[in-house]
Amino acid sequence: MRRCRGRIVLVAGGAGFLGSHLCDALLAEGARVICVDSFRTGRMQNLRHLEREPRFDLVEADIVEHLPPRLAGRPDMVFNLACAASPPHYQSDPEHTLLTCVIGTRNLLRLAEESGALFLQASTSEVYGDPEVHPQTESYWGNVNPTGPRACYDEGKRAAETLCFDYLRAGRVEARVARIFNTYGPRMRADDGRIVSNAITQALIGADITLHGDGSQTRSFCYVDDLIEGLLRLAVLDRRPPGAINLGNPAELTVLELVQRVVALTGSHSAIVRRPLPQDDPRRRRPDISRAADLLGWSPRVPLEAGLRATIAWFAQETLRVVASIRLPASDDRVPAAVQMMHPPEKLPARGGSG
Repeated sequence: MRRCRGRIVLVAGGAGFLGSHLCDALLAEGARVICVDSFRTGRMQNLRHLEREPRFDLVEADIVEHLPPRLAGRPDMVFNLACAASPPHYQSDPEHTLLTCVIGTRNLLRLAEESGALFLQASTSEVYGDPEVHPQTESYWGNVNPTGPRACYDEGKRAAETLCFDYLRAGRVEARVARIFNTYGPRMRADDGRIVSNAITQALIGADITLHGDGSQTRSFCYVDDLIEGLLRLAVLDRRPPGAINLGNPAELTVLELVQRVVALTGSHSAIVRRPLPQDDPRRRRPDISRAADLLGWSPRVPLEAGLRATIAWFAQETLRVVASIRLPASDDRVPAAVQMMHPPEKLPARGGSG
């Protein structure tokens, strides 16, 4: 399918983990892509392979500030993925995080209004906070601490959703909201503080693996290709959804189980070291994706083991790239054995959901 062929699509946060994969998918569908990123957490290396792509334009800008005038009137679609998404990053400058969600989203909504563009907001499962309803349905209003250290992100995303639906009700923008649950895959940052990237990088280098709490808290991990397919299906849906749409994998497991799988897949001998659980860290998280299945014909296809293997292989290649940059042979004793033994990732199911 070429659902976006010929369209001009602006991706805010396009140099980030999810944003760069979305840029790739849109280009594969025949779209012209304008990537806007401030590079606070996005990385140029995620876009190196697109430098000579004639249908790709990169604009370095912070959406909190005024958007460059040359963007006015251009896009047919606007995807807003611009915000630090991991606690260490969004808590490092909480004011900017909140303003990105509120002022930045308003600026992009105004651009979409002026351009007559469809607007898709990347929201988050964090709007549910530490949920008292399980699994989480879109009708659940959440249990968020509005004054805690995570509030800049949680409340920021909730406010961004409010703006989107206010613009929609006023007939100013055709806005859609995806609530994204834990996503993993190649191009995650090793320093983003999330359990998948932490466990993999620590296992590969033979370091102790940090586990916060007793590991009984649960998450539901969705491979990046599946998530991107869900976003595309939501964007091109030919009728207005009844509200926000959960996108995530309903297969729930404990954080300890995830770490144990990473250790087994890497062949690592890393020890697991427990640290205190951060304030307001959710105890359970699992999406109800009935709405996505009914409206989009979507559900995740990539099994956790296959996705982890591909992610581990990517992190291993990144480690070898760093080794090469400092001119150490791959067989050097300082290169962890787990990295030396890694093979290229296996071929995963083609993007396309279950519908």
